[in-house]
Amino acid sequence: MRIDRFPVPTTTSAPAGATNAYVVGDLVVDPATRSDALDSAAVDASHVAVTHTHPDHVGALAEYADSRTVWALSGHEDRLREATGVDPDRSFEDGDSIGSLTVLETPGHAPDHVAFAADDAVLCGDLAMAESSVFVGGEGADMGAYLDSLRRIREREPSRLLPGHGEPIEAPAERLEWLIDHRLERERRVLRAVEDGNRTVEGIRDAAYEKELSGLEELASATVRTHLAKLAEEGRVEFDGTRARPT
Repeated sequence: MRIDRFPVPTTTSAPAGATNAYVVGDLVVDPATRSDALDSAAVDASHVAVTHTHPDHVGALAEYADSRTVWALSGHEDRLREATGVDPDRSFEDGDSIGSLTVLETPGHAPDHVAFAADDAVLCGDLAMAESSVFVGGEGADMGAYLDSLRRIREREPSRLLPGHGEPIEAPAERLEWLIDHRLERERRVLRAVEDGNRTVEGIRDAAYEKELSGLEELASATVRTHLAKLAEEGRVEFDGTRARPT
């Protein structure tokens, strides 16, 4: 199956500084901004969908929606409408097909996050990147769901992951295992920080991160909040959104 990737410049904190739009058959995925190359490849496409509705993935959807069927994840149509100003024409659920692609629900980074399986490759959006870990924080983020999504894609044993940012991931099993291990290690550090007497998000963050965070403090704090919410849901800490303590 032919899959064409088009990195387009976007305002994103991802290391690549761009978002990958894809054209697969008659489907355009993640038209973040327009480019001549993407326009040319999409000329015969009749459908458009996104992996999720963060701004750096949907910026040009309205421009590509003209004369194309716009898809949204069932139950999250309002998120697409609010993010793009476009009313979706149709909705999909986990396991549905759009042309030759199969929808895989992969929440965590965002509640409406999906991936698209194309033969033995997976267009994975912001589930994984080759160059770094993925930010899981802010509105709608769920660390437990994110870990479950990583495991779900790992179980499919894809040959390649085609991410929303950066280069293709040619060794998916190793990368997915690294991402899972990375998140669980951060969780252990967050829990240890709470057990050691840190109570505020900032204090827990400073204890849990072993590297310099210059310029990334807010992102790290948001990630810590998501870890703490997961730990609280599991009954391992108490967390009120501001302060945490051991159970």
